[in-house]
Amino acid sequence: MDMQDRQKQPIEIAQELVLLLGGKENIAKVTHCTTRLRFELHDNHRVDLSKLEALPYVHGTFSRLGLFQVIIGSVAINHVYRSIIDLTPAFEPGIKDINNRNRRMNPLVQLAKTLSNIFVPIIPAIVASGLLMGLIGMIKVFEWVQPESPIMIMLDIFSSAAFIILPILIGFSAAKEFGGSQVLGAVIGGILTHPSLLNPSLLGYKVPQYMEVLGLDIPLIGYQGTVIPILISVFFMSKMEQALRKMVPGSLDLFFIPFLVMICIGSVSLLVIGPVSLLIGDWITMALELVYKSGGTVAGFLFGGLYSLIVVTGLHHTLHAVEMELLANPDIGVNFLLPIWSMANIAQGAAGLAVFFRTKNKRIKKIAIPSAFSAFLGIIEPVMFGVNIRLMRPFIGAAVGGAIGGAYAVFTHVVANSYGLTGIPMIAIVAPLGSYNLVNYLIGLGLSAITAFIATWILWVKESPEEQK
Repeated sequence: MDMQDRQKQPIEIAQELVLLLGGKENIAKVTHCTTRLRFELHDNHRVDLSKLEALPYVHGTFSRLGLFQVIIGSVAINHVYRSIIDLTPAFEPGIKDINNRNRRMNPLVQLAKTLSNIFVPIIPAIVASGLLMGLIGMIKVFEWVQPESPIMIMLDIFSSAAFIILPILIGFSAAKEFGGSQVLGAVIGGILTHPSLLNPSLLGYKVPQYMEVLGLDIPLIGYQGTVIPILISVFFMSKMEQALRKMVPGSLDLFFIPFLVMICIGSVSLLVIGPVSLLIGDWITMALELVYKSGGTVAGFLFGGLYSLIVVTGLHHTLHAVEMELLANPDIGVNFLLPIWSMANIAQGAAGLAVFFRTKNKRIKKIAIPSAFSAFLGIIEPVMFGVNIRLMRPFIGAAVGGAIGGAYAVFTHVVANSYGLTGIPMIAIVAPLGSYNLVNYLIGLGLSAITAFIATWILWVKESPEEQK
């Protein structure tokens, strides 16, 4: 950005974006993540794409999962988002364009979009917890503080809180997405993590109690750190709540509906959904573990090379659910997927850095450096959409680097103890698992970056005079 663009206030950026997106009446809904503003538009044809992409603070645009997405980087995105909310009318599901709605009815696409909307708001809490776990690991390794000291006790509480109440966080976020009461969603999560239920991480050390229901012995096991049970429970909770609101008089709904929902969904969650979901989660994690162990470096090569394509589609947010299941499974307890994703992210940054040295286009140079370093910190959208995909050959070079790094990460069994962090910050959740793990992670990052940089340099084609401008 030049100085004039740098001085723009969030409200001014919001006004420009809203205008070029077809006006506030064209925006049905807006959400955001770390680098992207996601718009549900009534008519995508009303977007002035050329002027929008010419804005200095816009690193790229694309349309996925029925959403028009604008990459503006992480700087002040929260303030820009709030300014857009102030400018646009409240979202009303009834005013969606029929054609847009029908175009988004593909079940797989709808599932990916739903999971993305549920997990993106939770990521900051998980990232903070992961960083705290990394800090605790370094404190223990270097013996900076005694393990029994008050500061270590507090840090341990702080770092584990988000994972203990994860079903509550997911319940709150999922209820919003499914159209139910967010508070009731949190309560359902609280039921599944109640202290009376044995934490699954303690299985093997403690034997759960059982209760007899209709002749069946149901183990009193909690669902801390799990994903599938709370997602299914809150889905049915939201549907039941919506159905009851159509039948129960308004004068009674405040008391009657929450009472019925908690009794019915709480019972079904503990007796049916929970046990069945744990079985499903075990099948998923066992399948992934089988692919990981039998596929070996080949699996890492493919996953690392193709991960960026998953990011392009927006499906990468759905992988958080899988990573949670890996961590929650007592027989696995580590995240072996995240190091592979991290290699792909670092490769995108290295490819963008190669573009900086090769291109003569001043605007691309201006975007390449900050977005490349952003990728090294785990945020790849600016460099991927703003530079690499736009030029395509750097995207291919990054895929090569990600494949090599992913293969090395699997070959050396690099794992993490959390999720949500990649690139350099991921050191915090890799280091606590040992120096061998850390050293191989750093070697993998180096291999990914160097390979992607060289591949992009070799694949580069000299720009025409028009492209240089």
